[in-house]
Amino acid sequence: MPGATAPSPSSPAFFQSGRNRPMDMARGFAVMGIVLMNIIALSMPKGAYFNPDAGGGEGLVDRLVWALAFILVDGKMRGLFSLLFGASMVLLMDRAEMAGGNGRHRHIVRSFWLALIGFAHYLLLWWGDILTLYALIGLVALPLAGKQPLTLVKLAFLAFGVHFLILIGLMLGIHHVIGAAASADAGPDTIALAAQTLDQIGEPGTDAIARETALYRGSWEAMVAYKANGYLSWGMSNLHYMGLEILGFMLLGMAMLKGGFLTGTWPREQYRATARHCFLIGLPPMTGLAIWAWASGFDAVTTFGVVFAWSFPFRVPLTVGVAALIFTMISGREPGALLTRIEAVGRLSLSNYLGTSLILTALFYGWGFGLFGSVSRAACYGIVPLVWALMLLWSYPWINRFRYGPAEWIWRSLTLLRPQPFMRHRAA
Repeated sequence: MPGATAPSPSSPAFFQSGRNRPMDMARGFAVMGIVLMNIIALSMPKGAYFNPDAGGGEGLVDRLVWALAFILVDGKMRGLFSLLFGASMVLLMDRAEMAGGNGRHRHIVRSFWLALIGFAHYLLLWWGDILTLYALIGLVALPLAGKQPLTLVKLAFLAFGVHFLILIGLMLGIHHVIGAAASADAGPDTIALAAQTLDQIGEPGTDAIARETALYRGSWEAMVAYKANGYLSWGMSNLHYMGLEILGFMLLGMAMLKGGFLTGTWPREQYRATARHCFLIGLPPMTGLAIWAWASGFDAVTTFGVVFAWSFPFRVPLTVGVAALIFTMISGREPGALLTRIEAVGRLSLSNYLGTSLILTALFYGWGFGLFGSVSRAACYGIVPLVWALMLLWSYPWINRFRYGPAEWIWRSLTLLRPQPFMRHRAA
C-alpha cells in the first residue's frame, strides 16, 4: 500500500513476508541435524559411516555415540530434507503459476542448475553430495505433484516398499557372495569378489580403508581426479540404493503439505500425538537393531545390513516423528530468538549445506589441516556444536541484510537467467 512502512528487517514480521515460516524452521533443524552424520562421512573412511570399528575408535564412548546417532539421527535428517524438498516443489510451482509463469518449466530449470551445483559440490569438495540426486528425483516426482494427498501417500509407500525389496535383494546378494567365498571350492574370482564386497560395506582393517585415508590426506588435485573417474558409478549407485527412498519422502512431503501438517496449522496436541506414536513404532526396533550389531562384535555384514537395510522400515515413521516433534515446538506460537535464528538457517539451507562441506573438508582433508581419519568419533561430535554456532551466528544477520544467501542467489539468478536483486531496501 502506498506510504506503508516496510517491516523492520530485525522484526519477526520480516520473516513472514511470502514465506512458510514453520517449513523454514524445520529446514533449519534439518540442515543442522544432518551435520551429525555428515561429519562422520567427511572425517573418516566411508566404512566408518556404517561400522564404528572401521574408523573413529573402538572405545565404549565412540560406540555409544555411534549407537545414539544410528537410532536417533541416521537417515532421519535426509528423510526430513526430502519431505521438505517435495513440499517446497509444490509451493514454488504454485508461486510461479500465481505470478503468471509456468511452474513446471520453472522447476525443471531449477533442477538442472541444482544438479550442476551438486556435481560441483561432489567434484570439488565432498563425495557425499545429495543435491544432484534431489534434482533428478524431483523431476521424477514432478508429474505426481498435482495428485490428491491420499494418492500421494499411497504412491510414497509403494516407493518405500519397492525400495525395501531392493535392499533385501542387496543383502541376499552379499550373503551369497560371502558364503560362496567361504566354501572349500571357492575360486580366486569368488574370493576377490567377496573381498571387494567387504571393502565396500565397511570391513574394519582393510587395505581399502588405508588407501582412502591416504587419498583424502593427499592433494586436492588427486581427490578431484579420483572422484571424476568414479562419478558415473557413484551416481548410478545412489540412484539404485537411495532414489526410491528419496522419491517416497518427497511424495509424502507433498501430501503432508496439502494436508496441513507442514504448514504448522495442526493443533499442537495433534503434532505431539503423531510424534509419540511414531517414536513408539520406530525407537524400540531401532534400539534392538543397534544391540544386534553390537552383540555381533560389529561383524561387517551384520552391521551393514542393520544400518543400510533392516533399519529402513523404521526410519520412515521416525522421520515423520522428528518432523512432528519439530512442529510441536513451533506450532501456534511466535518464535523466540533461538527459533528465529534457526528459521534464518533454514532460509539459507543451501549456503549452510555447502558451507559446512567447505569448513569440514578444510579441517579434515589434505588441502587443509589433514585430520582425516585421525579424530575419534566422540571428538567429531564435539565439533558439531561449533558448526551449529557458526550457522546461527551468520545466518540471521545475513538474511536481515540480503535477500538471499550466496548459494541461493546464484541458484535463483541462474534459474531466471538474470542477476537477481541482492541487497534489501530498508525503509527510510
